Amino acid sequence: QVQLVESGGGLVHPGGSLTLSCVASGDIPDLIGQGWYRQTSGERKDVVAAIATGGMTNYVDSVKGRFTISRDSAKRTMYLQMNSLKPEDTGVYYCNAVGPGYAYWGQGTQVTVSS
Repeated sequence: QVQLVESGGGLVHPGGSLTLSCVASGDIPDLIGQGWYRQTSGERKDVVAAIATGGMTNYVDSVKGRFTISRDSAKRTMYLQMNSLKPEDTGVYYCNAVGPGYAYWGQGTQVTVSS
């Protein structure tokens, strides 16, 4: 069973930046892609950004131009660089990894954007 561990969350002022990391405990078999999701106030997890193993990326419209998703396969680590943060970016950020018939999830890291 692969475990994903997120880190890098915290409290930041509007306009600030954070970089989230998601480290996998081992190799993920037949990985198709990974993503970052945000959960606000107990609501469902909504995708923020995703990256396929081939490198193609997708972003929700609200973060385009501000967030950048990337992966370092050698380090089994995925990143989310978040710039120009806004209060509406606040939430618990989860990473996941998906393949045929499975999805692994991390435990989440809190991001709070507030003045």
